[in-house]
Amino acid sequence: MAAKNSGARSKRTRRTSERPPPVQEPPLSRERIVTTAVELLDAQGIEGLTMRRLADRLGAGVMSLYWHVDKKEDVFDLALDAVLDYRASPPGNEPQDWRGEAIHMLEDWRASMLRHPWSASLLPRRVLGPNILSRLERLSQILSRAGVADTNLNAAIWSLWNYVMGATITRASFDVSDDDRAAAQQRLTRLSERYPTIERSRLLLDDDWNGAFRKGLGFLLDGLSPK
Repeated sequence: MAAKNSGARSKRTRRTSERPPPVQEPPLSRERIVTTAVELLDAQGIEGLTMRRLADRLGAGVMSLYWHVDKKEDVFDLALDAVLDYRASPPGNEPQDWRGEAIHMLEDWRASMLRHPWSASLLPRRVLGPNILSRLERLSQILSRAGVADTNLNAAIWSLWNYVMGATITRASFDVSDDDRAAAQQRLTRLSERYPTIERSRLLLDDDWNGAFRKGLGFLLDGLSPK
């Protein structure tokens, strides 16, 4: 009987030793908090980010988060700045003129916010972090080199800011099906005497968002070009 018990214990010991070790979470850090916050914001939006949900995703206690951030508002600031980090052109592919550099910067800005739609509505009411400030500094330098006078620089920067923000928010929130577009265009056709120009241009069927953004940006940059 003792031999049988010994054998049973041996089997149990063997099965226990064959179990994979538990996965160890990496240490909690500000970087992990920010990365996880971005994931949570992408999945659930601004209203979905609470310190409790963030802690649960991190497998940590809520109070442990406050060793790395002072409050939830800091998490918003850090997450926003993280997604607006500017990815410059790869070496050898840098734009050769000020317009190309400005277009690359502003298209990258718009693309970053479209990947994280919550950022467009969060940006106007947050503290500007180092990444967005670096973008604005670089854009200011580009426009200065293009010949924009210091007295016009702020108006130029805000005009481009407003254009990028407006284009991003419109694209992110515009959720109309192809069938709805077609129905709206048919209605315009019936009302063509009242709305002849937008009916003729087929405005409501135009879904070339990227092309429209670049063309509109070109109009703005034309106005900034040295005369």
